Amino acid sequence: MRTHGCCRRSDGLRMAESGHRSRALFLLRKVCYTVAEAPRMARFLQCENCPAAQAGPILIMRTVTVVKTIPLSQTGVEVSALAMGSTNFGSKCSEAQSFALLDQYFEAGGTFLDTANNYSHWAPGCQGGEAEMVIGHWLQKRSNRAQIFLATKAGFDSGDVDRGLRAEQIEGECEKSLRRLGVETIDLYYAHKDDPTTPLEETLTAFDRLVKAGKVRFVGASNYLAWRLAEAKAVSDAHSLVSYCCIQQRFTYLRPKPGASFGPQLAANDDLLQYVQAKDMTMLAYTPLLHGAYTRQDRELPEQYQNEDGSVRLRTLQAVANELGATANQVVYAWMLQQTPAILPILGVSTSEQLTENLAGLEITLRADQLQRLNEASA
Repeated sequence: MRTHGCCRRSDGLRMAESGHRSRALFLLRKVCYTVAEAPRMARFLQCENCPAAQAGPILIMRTVTVVKTIPLSQTGVEVSALAMGSTNFGSKCSEAQSFALLDQYFEAGGTFLDTANNYSHWAPGCQGGEAEMVIGHWLQKRSNRAQIFLATKAGFDSGDVDRGLRAEQIEGECEKSLRRLGVETIDLYYAHKDDPTTPLEETLTAFDRLVKAGKVRFVGASNYLAWRLAEAKAVSDAHSLVSYCCIQQRFTYLRPKPGASFGPQLAANDDLLQYVQAKDMTMLAYTPLLHGAYTRQDRELPEQYQNEDGSVRLRTLQAVANELGATANQVVYAWMLQQTPAILPILGVSTSEQLTENLAGLEITLRADQLQRLNEASA
């Protein structure tokens, strides 16, 4: 991507609306980058001085720092409102492609990276740990570890790693993750999948030792039911152990059909949503865009969401998107972030264009009536 120095200043820019998409510039931290196609945006600025404008209309996004921050539960820490997921790093995306996405996210002000010890063992030629190694190499090359909030996980099986949350598994996998990431401390360490065969006291005692040793700052849960979170909190309180500060769960705007299964993954249900609201606990959403099914014609809506309720909510989502001049993906993100407490999406992108569109969702503010329509849409 080439940059234009004349566009580094905010002066010489004016508001413009245009239907041209073939050549575009988007602004991240006062730098304009040429891209093949601009996503649909509600507002644009036009650069009057850039010499590239002589070749035709050029658009740039209005934002200077795109990614805002929100509180992570009651930890006292603010994290980026959109976390950068890494399931494609080192597998679908090469290291060079992953670096480009990480650079773009970081230049936009994003500092929250989400990975796991098993990413992406399901991809051909991979056994797990590839994403952590890519992130570790990027942190080393960019020398920006102090600016990054780094999350990883343990608990799922991959390669020669067994599924579970026994003490030796948690502490052993933490050491491996620290080495792959090239860091001394993990900011947020998740129990990736509930393990009902291991006593919660054993699991939480292992996490507590890691925190006291300075190897982990905070711990979170993923793929847990609400009643298990409540049990874990009771165990932490009873034994003065570290407690889960947040929950990462499968979640999107559409609601799964009753009884729908996602295998080992757990979708957030009403019980969990009510629990996090009552406890003012941050929920992070993985697979928030259903792998592109909201906007891509080549991606079928997952069977678990194919019912009349899904159809009604899809129509409502698209109507609000049309009103805002935004994409359905962007409205999904805006809707999540305007919940109480805010639901923090995990980005799952593999191209610069996808990341640009996703980041633009932070520019959208839903009106009260739009938020109400989205919340209340139902069959």
